[in-house]
Amino acid sequence: MFEALGNKLQDILDRVGKERQLTESQVKAAMREIRMALLEADVNFGVAKDFVARVSEKAVGQEVQGSLNAGQTVVKLVHDELIETLGGKAAQPELKTEGNVWFMVGLQGAGKTTSTGKLAAHYKSKGRRVLLVAADTQRPAARDQLEVLARQVGVPVVKVADGESPQETKRRVDEHLRTDFRDLVIVDTAGRLQIDEALMDQLAALQDAMQPTETLLVVDAMTGQEALNVAQTFDTRVNLSGLVITKMDGDARGGAALSARSVTGKPIYFAGTSEKLTGLEPFYPDRVAGRILGMGDVLGLIERAQQADLKAMEVKKPGDFDLEDLLMQLRQIRKMGPLGDLMKLIPGMSRALPEGFNVDEKQLQRIDAMISSMTVKERRNPKIIDGKRRKRIAAGSGHTVQDINKLLKMHEQMKEMMKMLQRFSGGKGMKGMRPPRAPTGPQSLKR
Repeated sequence: MFEALGNKLQDILDRVGKERQLTESQVKAAMREIRMALLEADVNFGVAKDFVARVSEKAVGQEVQGSLNAGQTVVKLVHDELIETLGGKAAQPELKTEGNVWFMVGLQGAGKTTSTGKLAAHYKSKGRRVLLVAADTQRPAARDQLEVLARQVGVPVVKVADGESPQETKRRVDEHLRTDFRDLVIVDTAGRLQIDEALMDQLAALQDAMQPTETLLVVDAMTGQEALNVAQTFDTRVNLSGLVITKMDGDARGGAALSARSVTGKPIYFAGTSEKLTGLEPFYPDRVAGRILGMGDVLGLIERAQQADLKAMEVKKPGDFDLEDLLMQLRQIRKMGPLGDLMKLIPGMSRALPEGFNVDEKQLQRIDAMISSMTVKERRNPKIIDGKRRKRIAAGSGHTVQDINKLLKMHEQMKEMMKMLQRFSGGKGMKGMRPPRAPTGPQSLKR
């Protein structure tokens, strides 16, 4: 969602130049463009204005440090200010040993119920015993949806009845906890298509009865400026403790996420990154700022690999890399998520890729199908795949002989590339290579 904003900011910072000292005219021109880029991304006007003012104050007359040029110095200042705007240090909801009750509030359609299921899956994987409460007393469909999610996650759910009082809901939850100990109760509250007094009164009454330890507002990133008005209204009535931004994988302009922390003063705890139950990530301001400015997110890449539980492959000589190895690596990488998303986590990759670049995920599936149609003997020794075998493999995988030829050629090219890497690293492969120094700005990314 930050791709358009990120590209604009990087283009602006590229043009700052290589002066040893930043003049006031340089800073004004760059900040004017940055403010326009933020406003076009639907960032709140006051937030954009304050952001530019703080960067300008720090930038004017500042000496360029070390090997950094003026452009890289501005990148650093903008990067640091982006982190502060997004919340500074990463924050997470408070979790005690027991007695944790979390309220999920927000407008209908923001992704509140889905986010409740995602939180249950997230904390269950961390060893927490979760209980879900479907507390929408007016929409049976919302209660049924949460029941389905609870079944998928493998946690119990307490469903309220139509018109049930907050006191009755509290009594039923306490009764469940007496027979089935749970250390985290997540309550999915009622939503509306718009804020009204009836909704707020209902939430306030349920809050008084349940006494939640955290109240999380689910904000739809697609709603733009309206999301901020919603956040402020909810905070006034039910005293929010944090935010969950949903649909971060969409094509929204990113303004709501950038503005939410500054306007409400509440930290962003989580970000929804897909429709899957695993599509919820803790929100790290420094990582998001790095993605916006094209600096990647190496830690995010590592965490995806850990969550996918990737198994380390046996180290082979480049000449021994066969099609079975290729298939195994391909399937492991696909566990980490869409390849296009993974590439954007690599520092500098978002700028290195041509505009409009998109990974064809179906092509990966086609490769999988072709290799899967081979016998074990063929995978381990591709040289035996003659014309007759190629026809059989093509027919079995629903492809043409030309497709099989391209696959075999690609495999040979990969083997040659691995041999070059082996020679370059002194025979130690990837282990013999030192990681590159992290880029400090767009200029260094181009090099």
